[in-house]
Amino acid sequence: MKSLARLAGFWWASVAIAAAQSEHPVANIFKPQATPADSVYHLSLLVLSVCATIFAIVAGLLAFTIVKFRRIANDENEPPQVYGSNRIEMAWTVIPVLIVFVLTMATARVVIAIQNKPVPKDALHVTVVGHQWWWEIRYPDLGIVTANELHVPVNTADRPAFAFLTLQSADVAHSFWVPQLAGKTDVIPNRTNTMWIDPRVTGTFLGNCAEYCGMQHANMLLRVIVQPQADFERWAAGEMTAAGSQARGRAAFLSLSCVNCHTVSGTSAAGTFGPDLSHLMGRTTLASGMIPNTAENLRAWVKDPQVIKPGNFMPNMQLNAPELDAVVSYLSSLK
Repeated sequence: MKSLARLAGFWWASVAIAAAQSEHPVANIFKPQATPADSVYHLSLLVLSVCATIFAIVAGLLAFTIVKFRRIANDENEPPQVYGSNRIEMAWTVIPVLIVFVLTMATARVVIAIQNKPVPKDALHVTVVGHQWWWEIRYPDLGIVTANELHVPVNTADRPAFAFLTLQSADVAHSFWVPQLAGKTDVIPNRTNTMWIDPRVTGTFLGNCAEYCGMQHANMLLRVIVQPQADFERWAAGEMTAAGSQARGRAAFLSLSCVNCHTVSGTSAAGTFGPDLSHLMGRTTLASGMIPNTAENLRAWVKDPQVIKPGNFMPNMQLNAPELDAVVSYLSSLK
């Protein structure tokens, strides 16, 4: 029964992912919408053209040979044997070397042009950190921290916009890839890589991790949301307001005696008497399974845990409304 329930869960997850992806265009390197992706697209056409030509020539020679030198009835003569040909050996040595050289130089030209792009003074700087199995996205100049959705302004002729990404890993090797915007760039532990995009149209572009990183690798998805400059500025302003509220909530939480019993990674809270709250919102229940983990229940639990679970060791902190709002807002951000 457990196996069936698990399979059913995987099936519903697959349906949900497929439904979410169907709302947006399928990721496609042949529909580039940014300069790096456009460079990769034209390089891909060159490589595909060369490979198609090689395939046509080889297949044609094989077909010709099969037809011309097929066995004929009552013909017992052995066909002519060739025991060496300098011309043939030169041809199958020099031609492949020339092909590899051309493709190598074309690839190097594209890679150098993308990697040596100078950073404009007004470029948007974003730090992307790969985790198992999600993307942490930071805007250091704006003080914004979010996850799995990268918001950037659209690049227009009257207002150029470039987003320069700093890529880091918190655990294992990942790879950042949004096919319609840029080629994939590996995200390696203890190493910092960079890339940039300049989206030409607004919309939502699908991406994913392109380096196997564990059991949930296939579900390590991301979205790049390209907005008009005014819409991006409104989004950033809203996020900064929310970040300020979260900072106030964090300060309120750390000022309480909660830190004596609970741990929150990256803060001074290091208590071990109560549960670790570092990823509180990743749990489905509160109070050891007593109630579902919802915003309303979290607020009620923090306000007076004795009402929900009489006799437990978490005290009523006697928080006033503003303090309660701040602490609950902060706890709700711990995912």
